[in-house]
Amino acid sequence: MSQLHLPWLEISILLPIMGAIWAFYGQSKQSPHCQRHSLYFSGATLLSTCAAWRDFISLHTFEAHDSWDLFALFLRKDVFVIDELSAPLIPLAALLYFLTQLATQSTKVRRFSFFWSFVSEAILIMTFSCKSPMILVSLLTLGVLPMIFELTSRGKPIRVYCLHMGLYVILLLSGQMIIEIFGMTGTIPTFGVLLLTSAVLIRDGIIPLHCWMTDLFEHGSFGSSLLFVTPMVGAYGTMRLIFPIAPAWILESIAIVSLITAFYAAGMSLVQREARRFFTYLFLSNSSLVLIGVEIATPIGLTGALCVWLSVSLSLMGFGLTLRAVEARTGRLSLDEYHGLYERMPHMAGFFLLTGMASIGFPGTIGFIGAELLVDGAGQISMGLEVLIILATALNGLAVLHAYFRVFTGKHLTSTIDIRSRPAERAAVLVLSILILGAGLYPHPGISSRYHAALELLSQRENLFPLAPFEDEPPETREQQHHDVSDAHH
Repeated sequence: MSQLHLPWLEISILLPIMGAIWAFYGQSKQSPHCQRHSLYFSGATLLSTCAAWRDFISLHTFEAHDSWDLFALFLRKDVFVIDELSAPLIPLAALLYFLTQLATQSTKVRRFSFFWSFVSEAILIMTFSCKSPMILVSLLTLGVLPMIFELTSRGKPIRVYCLHMGLYVILLLSGQMIIEIFGMTGTIPTFGVLLLTSAVLIRDGIIPLHCWMTDLFEHGSFGSSLLFVTPMVGAYGTMRLIFPIAPAWILESIAIVSLITAFYAAGMSLVQREARRFFTYLFLSNSSLVLIGVEIATPIGLTGALCVWLSVSLSLMGFGLTLRAVEARTGRLSLDEYHGLYERMPHMAGFFLLTGMASIGFPGTIGFIGAELLVDGAGQISMGLEVLIILATALNGLAVLHAYFRVFTGKHLTSTIDIRSRPAERAAVLVLSILILGAGLYPHPGISSRYHAALELLSQRENLFPLAPFEDEPPETREQQHHDVSDAHH
């Protein structure tokens, strides 16, 4: 295995840990310097993760480990690695945390826990840097704890969240233990795979076990809730733990329940009366499309799913930060009435529409090519599946437009309070806008990276399932799929 030139992964993990220590012992939340100093740590983490990505690209390999992996001294194996799948996910996670802290208003600093934000960021980066199944399961388990402590410290109810996450952890640990124990005989126990599948479906919010997500956005701080769901950790668990070893009928089951969730959530987002619940269902619908791509199990379909993963995380984080900024000025938003905020917040109105359209794959945005590849891959499996994905996406588009008109149009706002966006918020908007439009207008690097990751995942699955659907196709069909992905670059 290749080796990074510098220990970027460990630096990226240690920086948020140092930030958490500083936030806990250094200064109180009431300090005016709390947010600024936190940005130093999160900004340095972002730079370190970007350096790791750039270092990995320079190696021209599929996988590389850290140069100073201290954990390998104790476990006698490489713990933190970076490969084609995780290479863009690690800097994406750091970017989401940095922009969330940057866009946090000074009036909301006391409600946003910088300490738990750094703790969860360190856990998330370790999760995206881990391929060892048992260690990954342990990190996925640790990832649910920061929200429990944050909700408890704010005096919010945690019953719904704990019930669902407790079931998630039990299924996750028991499923992986069964696979570890009985897998030594050379066969993968189907029961263990089913337990793992059930666990990640709960984490992804697949119906009917999705109410924990609406409860989280209702009682948790908007920023922390966004950071908990938008990286789509459940999808990462699916790709690492389930996709390489699951039989075809389990992947088909994941696709069916994901498609049902996509339609149900899209319909629910159209009729919501409260902005946070609307955002929750919009995210559930879009994120479910990623899991649909898992069942397709072809290079073009899986490439589309991986591209949609990145676009949904980035665009819906921006969409959520826009709603969060509006809520900071007006309080909880109701979609039963028109608010007419466009004249007072034109930048936020434009960004609201941009990120919402990007999440459904509007042409010229980051989500367009990924959505097209996902639909094309679905069409190769079933024309009905292709049509259903398009219909679910159309419903999400209608929901975004409905929310936009309710929040930013409909009446003339006469309030004398200054609610214009701050420079920090405009900076966050500018960064995300450049990424959303830049990746949409020049998609070649992102598509190439996701295509190589898809081939790597499919090759891992090939070792156990030589008769997988993508292998039954003649060589000329697979070559044509390669050309289809290449054509999408243009």
